[in-house]
Amino acid sequence: MIEIFVFGYLLIVLEHNTHINKAATALIMGAGLWALYAIGAQEILELGFSESWKLWLADGNNSSEESITHFLVHHELTEHLSEIASIVFFLMGAMTIVEVIDEYQGFRVITNRITVTNKPKLLAIMSFLTFFLSAALDNLTTTIVIVAVLNKLIKDDETRWYFASMVVVAANAGGAWSPIGDVTTIMLWIGGQITALKIIEEIFLPSLVAMLIPLGILCLKLKGEIDPPQLEEDEHKAFIPLRDRLIVLIMGIVALLAVPVIKSYTHLPPFIGMLLGLGAMWFLTDFKLHSKTLEDKRRLNVGRILTKIDMPTVLFLMGILLAVGALSSAGHLNVMAGFMQEHFTDIYFQNTIIGVLSAVVDNVPIVAAFMGMYPIAEPGATGEMANFVVDGKFWEMLAYASGTGGSILIIGSASGVAAMGMERISFLWYLRKIGWIAAIGYLGGISLFYLEMMVM
Repeated sequence: MIEIFVFGYLLIVLEHNTHINKAATALIMGAGLWALYAIGAQEILELGFSESWKLWLADGNNSSEESITHFLVHHELTEHLSEIASIVFFLMGAMTIVEVIDEYQGFRVITNRITVTNKPKLLAIMSFLTFFLSAALDNLTTTIVIVAVLNKLIKDDETRWYFASMVVVAANAGGAWSPIGDVTTIMLWIGGQITALKIIEEIFLPSLVAMLIPLGILCLKLKGEIDPPQLEEDEHKAFIPLRDRLIVLIMGIVALLAVPVIKSYTHLPPFIGMLLGLGAMWFLTDFKLHSKTLEDKRRLNVGRILTKIDMPTVLFLMGILLAVGALSSAGHLNVMAGFMQEHFTDIYFQNTIIGVLSAVVDNVPIVAAFMGMYPIAEPGATGEMANFVVDGKFWEMLAYASGTGGSILIIGSASGVAAMGMERISFLWYLRKIGWIAAIGYLGGISLFYLEMMVM
């Protein structure tokens, strides 16, 4: 299973050399790992590395072939599939809302008012906007929205890639210090390891540094003025009244901002709020906002806009998450976590490695593994256990590292995958141009966190 994962990962990295779409590789890798897991399930589970299998046996189930099949198909695969579906539906809903705003030329309301053409200044504006917006929404939604805006501002592909890459770094940094900004911080918040106000207080400055250092380097690198793209022919032809543009833009923003609110009140997964917002926009645009001509009605119909969603990106993310889910269920990630716990006892070094690993493997199962390995210590605990109380150093640093470490690679986070799909950013281009910059920012944030803890 590890060999298949590594080989598939290499094919994804070398997509531009092999000309094999990364989505095809990811789907083969994800589905193939589950098939291998099913074929060798008995031998794999007998090794005793799978924590979920231990819990299954502890619930009174036996280790017969029928029980193993039920565990694998109806328990593990179903559980991972529900998590994957939540992310995929969320991504599809967010991408559709953005496409609807774009088709109604809603982003032109914003871009027409952005008069800054200097590259460093514009990069700073978009980075700070992303950093704070991702804390209110989440890093994935924010990346989709801001990258869509950049597409209307910048014509040159490579310049837009630099901007989109900086958006990924800023979105991941902004999501790390907010309890609702990233999936992993949500997990730690709901699990009781951190509290909302404390995580903001302790992680805000390290996250800001993780964004400011790459921003500073890129501002020195990017010089001159941006070249804005020309309006497409259909945007000239199909005149959409400013009132309708504003209505759709406001509806889209409200739909996106409502997602964390709905989650807070209902405790339902975020994709429910996203789909609710998409449904409301679809209903209102069909009911009220269509132009009178038949041609424009067809062009602005949400059903047609759905065909413009970048499905290869969605399928790529699904394949990656399926692959990581198989490794998590079989126990590979628990082995890795146990190895780290045994050989790297320093919590700062341990979390630094976790952040780097989250750029290669999805941060959600890694964080889940460490949440399961380390119980929350009792209030007033002393010594090493003081790091594991509620709002302890380990949990706070875990939130930072798992959230920002994914920026080191373009496929290390959902926001990176979204930007990669929307802008066709090459894995190797990001690794050469952005990866080392993101790594410096990541280590800078960790250094600041360490200094803060030493002073306190």
